[in-house]
Amino acid sequence: MGAAGSKLEKALGDQFPEGERYFGFENFGNTCYCNSVLQISSQKKKTGVIAPKRFVQRLKKQNELFRSYMHQDAHEFLNYLLNEVVDILEKEAKATTKPERETSSSSSPEKIANGPKAPLANGVHKEPVVTWVHNIFQGILTNETRCLRCETVTARDETFLDLSLDIEQNSSITSCLKNFSSTETLHAEDKFFCDKCCSLQEAQKRMKIKKPPHILVIHLKRFKYMEQLGRYKKLSYRVVFPLELKLSNTVEPYTDVEYSLFAVVVHVGSGPNHGHYVSLVKSHNHWLFFDDENVEMIEESAVQTFFGSSQEYSSNTDHGYILFYESLGPTTK
Repeated sequence: MGAAGSKLEKALGDQFPEGERYFGFENFGNTCYCNSVLQISSQKKKTGVIAPKRFVQRLKKQNELFRSYMHQDAHEFLNYLLNEVVDILEKEAKATTKPERETSSSSSPEKIANGPKAPLANGVHKEPVVTWVHNIFQGILTNETRCLRCETVTARDETFLDLSLDIEQNSSITSCLKNFSSTETLHAEDKFFCDKCCSLQEAQKRMKIKKPPHILVIHLKRFKYMEQLGRYKKLSYRVVFPLELKLSNTVEPYTDVEYSLFAVVVHVGSGPNHGHYVSLVKSHNHWLFFDDENVEMIEESAVQTFFGSSQEYSSNTDHGYILFYESLGPTTK
């Protein structure tokens, strides 16, 4: 990307953000799923091309899913990457805190830095390790189920690193989020066991965002298994994703949290088993287009060309697949 890199630097000129690095990645045979998700910032030069050969080799060694040269899924890779990083960080944290635990066990409660803690039954203190991945990407969903007989509401919380949304033709992210949190009635074979009634009862269930993450990752479910076809099909539906997003399916005190779009992973192609991945990234008010080795500037208005197709059969096969939104306000209260 020598010529392309210098072209990008020339285009940005004096506006090239200090400390930023914009690099393209070599493709080692269908590794665009990886290239579209990653960016490396520790290079001396401002622009250029990196060959992430060692990273890809280790990825294939650790997970057989990515060993073939077949078309891989960028969302599966992102999920694997984040969870693998969490596992590594948790192991490192446990390894470093083990000696401290042994030392503190012989000291008096007053000398423990964070104050005395109530021991568990087996005498071991176990606290969840909070990593930078959790601080950036993790949110909390609450699954509320209301028994239609006694009106008792049962809430169950679960964490998430991204939200996978079903999509419809000519829809928007806002409508997809509303459908995600729509009320579902549980009846017949799907009845809910109510602890208060001590029996199976009809109930209403809905999912809400209890704690929104700092970075909201939205995965659009563009690959759907079609029973009549006996295979997966790509949904090229037009789904509008705004530059500014307001979350309405949240619970207090996080009502109407606002987000700003800063990156999009795009799937290029008509089917799930072949195609290409590219990404759009907003950096210091400039939108950049990353396509393996090539990095170039694009206009903000070009983002809407990746919403999808309003008709089933269209020559446009470049569709937004993973969206990255950054919170404009505090997400810790």
